Amino acid sequence: MKIELQGHYGYRRLVKTMLPSIAMMIVTSVYSIVDGLFVSNFAGSTAFAAMNIVWPGLQLLAALGLMIGTGGSALVSKTLGEGDSDKACRIFTMLTRLALVSGIVMAALGFIFMRPLVVALGAEGEMIPFAMIYGRVVIVSLPLFILQMMFQPFYMVAERPEMGTAVSIACGVANIIFDALFICVFGMGLLGAALGTAISLSVGGSFPLIWFLSRRNRTHLRFVRNVSNEWRHIGKSCSNGMSEYVGNVALAIVSICYNLQLMKYVGEDGVSAYGILMYMGFVFAAVFIGYNIGVSQIVSYNYGAGNTAEMRSLLRKSLVLISLGGLILTGLAEATAVPVARFFVGYDVALCSLTVRALRIYMLSFLLCGFNMFTSAWFTALNNGVVSAIAAFARTLIFELGCVFLLPAFFGVDGIWSAVNVAELCAFVLSFILVAAFGKRYGYLPLS
Repeated sequence: MKIELQGHYGYRRLVKTMLPSIAMMIVTSVYSIVDGLFVSNFAGSTAFAAMNIVWPGLQLLAALGLMIGTGGSALVSKTLGEGDSDKACRIFTMLTRLALVSGIVMAALGFIFMRPLVVALGAEGEMIPFAMIYGRVVIVSLPLFILQMMFQPFYMVAERPEMGTAVSIACGVANIIFDALFICVFGMGLLGAALGTAISLSVGGSFPLIWFLSRRNRTHLRFVRNVSNEWRHIGKSCSNGMSEYVGNVALAIVSICYNLQLMKYVGEDGVSAYGILMYMGFVFAAVFIGYNIGVSQIVSYNYGAGNTAEMRSLLRKSLVLISLGGLILTGLAEATAVPVARFFVGYDVALCSLTVRALRIYMLSFLLCGFNMFTSAWFTALNNGVVSAIAAFARTLIFELGCVFLLPAFFGVDGIWSAVNVAELCAFVLSFILVAAFGKRYGYLPLS
């Protein structure tokens, strides 16, 4: 099926078009899961907890790529909808340059200051050297990791989402192979996991960079020479993508706070259980993230073209699909809680029991989180980064962060696991208000 931004999208076309982006994000989420599986079973719980401590910090840095990619792709898609392909390519070139240079600077600083970073993230005692090893190796690949995150939305802009899926699958397979080789065959433990992840992340960032530079690129999205940095477009892209950056930074901060609270209430086992919970959450959230990455470019294109009828249709169909997806994912999470826990920590009965309870409470959040994630993506697609950022900021840094500190005082450990459910309910109310409030301004309400 040929992927195009223009034209009407019925349910069948919409689902088929979104599948490559969803698959791409699901496979991308496998990186830390593969590391966690190998490290937990072959390197021990301390190394496993150390890896889970440092990974949110690495995600926080890599979130810059998603900010540039989501905000920039919305602007580029809107520009293409307006019929100015040359300007769209200039913006694309500037943003790629910005992502690469920023990644190099942050990687150098992160490598130098890794020890205070992992301590700030919550590493203690024997966990510190483990966290430093994993962090320093993986952060070397940060420039290409940022590029990988940046390019993900642009595959859809280039009308080649299947290429993003292929790249992600190749990276995931490489991660599995190198983890098995370095950890199981060579006995390198956490260092082997870090090397496997760094290699796979480097592949994910370098391949699209080379492809867009090559003569094989026949799409309307390409790099152009002699482009000066037009800070107005860079600023617009970054401000528009700020919601995704805020969301990812907030997620990293919330993860850090979860770990701090769990160290206080449970100890090392709590951090390990939360790591497994996050692995499953990454995969499930990837379904919504992948859908949003794909549909946002179509929305932006139609917004640029002034096609409000198609925007209304996309909103209505998206709400239906997200409802179905939330029900399916929640049911799947509840049904697989026990085998998932045994798969990672079946060797420890107490830890396995703790993980099962955590999964069954936490995963109820997927009934509502898809709507809240879509709201932020919807306003990013409309090039309204302020409203998008408000939705993302409130959902995590206000609602969830507040709940993770407040609820344990009343409900103990169960309050930590339940924090996300209360936060998603509050965010759902806010999402409804925002979508309704701006409906007339953008012409997507009423839905018909």
